[in-house]
Amino acid sequence: MIDKIRKTDEQWREQLDAEAYHVTRRHGTERAFTGRYWDCKQAGTYRCVCCEQPLFDSTTKYDSGTGWPSFWQPVAPDAVRTEADNSLFMRRTEVLCARCDAHLGHVFEDGPEPTGLRYCMNSAALRLQPIEDR
Repeated sequence: MIDKIRKTDEQWREQLDAEAYHVTRRHGTERAFTGRYWDCKQAGTYRCVCCEQPLFDSTTKYDSGTGWPSFWQPVAPDAVRTEADNSLFMRRTEVLCARCDAHLGHVFEDGPEPTGLRYCMNSAALRLQPIEDR
């Protein structure tokens, strides 16, 4: 069981830069091909920018051609959670950090094997911990 992190909106605003706040706390989306990790090839662990929860390993990252960092699985089944997202007149599955409920992006069923999933994440919601820093 993951210990939840709860903060007030004011505390999140103080901790995060404007883009990270908009994406993670207001369910925003950065523009495709603009985030710092969409084409990053560096080895390491992608962590939640809000709470440092490990989310994705670089070994599961792949180029989906979408302009956002994409992964075929999280580091652990309980690292993220999902919710139905019916906004913008479409049905999607939202991905949130299991520890702090930060909006990370969406998961789709058009990814590569072995999972067939594409976790399409916002760079603004992530912080890469390079492998040499682990």
